[in-house]
Formats: sequence, structure tokens, C-alpha cells
Amino acid sequence: MSTDGQILLVGFGNMGQALVRGWLNNGRAAASVRVVEPAASARDIARRLGVFANESVAVALADFRPDVVVLAVKPNQIGSALAECSTKVDATTVWLSIAAGKTITALSEGLGAKAAIVRAMPNTPAAIGKGMTALVANAGVTADQRTLCTDLMAAVGAVAWLDDERHMDAVTAVSGSGPAYVFLLIECLERAAIDLGLAPALARQLALATVSGAAAYAAVADAAPAELRRRVTSPNGTTQAALEVLMADDGLSGLMTRAVRAAAERSEQLSAA
Repeated sequence: MSTDGQILLVGFGNMGQALVRGWLNNGRAAASVRVVEPAASARDIARRLGVFANESVAVALADFRPDVVVLAVKPNQIGSALAECSTKVDATTVWLSIAAGKTITALSEGLGAKAAIVRAMPNTPAAIGKGMTALVANAGVTADQRTLCTDLMAAVGAVAWLDDERHMDAVTAVSGSGPAYVFLLIECLERAAIDLGLAPALARQLALATVSGAAAYAAVADAAPAELRRRVTSPNGTTQAALEVLMADDGLSGLMTRAVRAAAERSEQLSAA
């Protein structure tokens, strides 16, 4: 990743910590990052990583001019964060928000119509560098700023840019909430294995290894998931017996479609609130 640019990170919870670790692991200098965080325990973690941390924006920016302000606070804290930061940074700064549900329009209300704003939706696996982040920018974001934001989020996983912010609700439903669906699949496989008489520890090992291994294989395979499924399904075999249940009219496909649609609709409602 590029190591250019100075970063003010507002909020140092789980995602903020994952980002900083990713940046440092990818060669970014600790001196190029400053953290604003009210919790003393979280500030202590930042300092142990060699990163400046303070509870005050004014102190953090006293002798520091960020190229990007990363907003990693909870959605209900975004208003106060914008009010505290917006008058203390240059007009050339880009704002990268990972506050769930906060639209570019909502952010513009606190920053002004001319502010360069990027909205991002990372997901939980970012904590281990395996995340998926979708980003969308307003018209004020320059090509260099897009590159900077790409580099920052790529430190914790894959990155994709959207052309239309309206697609962010679908992204939220698929990749933002998606890890929970996979955790449920693991949980269900584990429970089914136990019901068939396997020991709980073995059931969990089988479920975890099967899901993680299949996902890793699909990621590098030369075929679409549907083709991979066909390749491992022998006629009249055990896999076919299971898939006849999962692919029935009331099976997994329809259930997943309804679940993702429900998540997308809820995301849209929260964004409009």
C-alpha cells in the first residue's frame, strides 16, 4: 500500500484498531497516524502500537494536518465527531466514514456541500485482514483521494468501489451482515453433526474447517460456485441427497434471498432515519 498521507482516526474501537494494525503491518509509519478516542483503555492500546492518541481533537490536531479523517465512531456519535473536527482541518482533507448507515448526504450536512466524502462499509473479517469493503465517493473526491482511501481500506482486505450510493444497502445486506449468515451456517452444521452422534468438539472442527476450506477453494477456483457444486455432486450420492433438500422450492436459495432482502430493506430504513 502507499504510505503517503497523514491520517486522523476518530474512534478506536474494534474496527479502528484493525485498521491501524493493518496500516502498520503494511509499512505505514506510526507517526503518520493520530487517534482521537475518549476511552483511556483504547488509547493505551494505540500508544502500545506507537501511535499518538488523545481524547481531544484539538490536541491531536495542534501540530498535525491530516490528508484524511477516518470516522470510525458509532452512528449516534457521528454528529458530535463532525462538529468537533470540521472546523479544525483543511478544505483539502478527504473524509472517510465507516459509520454504518450514515449517507453522504447526512455527512455533508455536518461538513458542508464542498467537502470531499467517501463512505465505506467494511465487515467483521477486517479484524484478521480478510475483510470486504465497499466504498462510494461524492463528486468532491479527487483521483488521488480515491487512491488513498483504497489503500487505507485494502490494508484489512478486499476493496470495491460503487458508482451509486443506493447500492450500499445491498452491500450492507450481503457483505456487511453476511458474516453472521456464515456463522449461522457453521452453527447449523455443528448442531446437525452432534445430532448424528458426533462429539461436540469434533462437530465444531468439521464445521469450521469445511466452511473455511470451501470458501478458500472457491476464491481460487477456475469456476463459478454453481459449477463447483455440480463437480462435487455425484448422481444419486450423499451430496445429491442433501442438495435435494437445500434446493427445494422452500429451501436455502429462497430463504437466503428473503433474508438478504430483509437486511437491505432495514439498511434503507436506518439510512433514512
